[in-house]
Amino acid sequence: MKVRDFMIMNVITAKPTDTIKDVMKIFVEKKIGGVPVVDGEGKLCGIVTDGDILRAIKPIDRQIYNYFTFMTYIAEEDLESRLSEMAGREIIKIAKTNGIVTVHPDDDMKKVVSLLSKHHFKKLPVLNGNNRVIGVLSRGDVIRSIQQTIIDEMD
Repeated sequence: MKVRDFMIMNVITAKPTDTIKDVMKIFVEKKIGGVPVVDGEGKLCGIVTDGDILRAIKPIDRQIYNYFTFMTYIAEEDLESRLSEMAGREIIKIAKTNGIVTVHPDDDMKKVVSLLSKHHFKKLPVLNGNNRVIGVLSRGDVIRSIQQTIIDEMD
């Protein structure tokens, strides 16, 4: 079984200039937890998940740094203040942009299962030869595919 047989082709994406607020709205409305970030030509620029957003908006705890008598104090910040500060930031600033693991339509199921389990990824972008996002795979897609094609045939 190949990636093309079970990938989601109607891919929900974000643009690099979309804000954290924009992407949070997409996550809530579409009930998803991650999106590829693509440029105007559909080429992959990054990937962002709900975890990336939570880490970005996490309130800052009070911190004191002492660099041999040069002290820096960073005040504590609550969630509302932090969210207000971060909501307008471009998503590409918090997206993973390097070392993104991708698959191609001709890759087989074994590779996908290995990647998802080894790296604990939620989603894998599917790219064509021009680095354009043409699909996406999630853990749920793989489980459904295994259940429908393998487990059902065992009965």
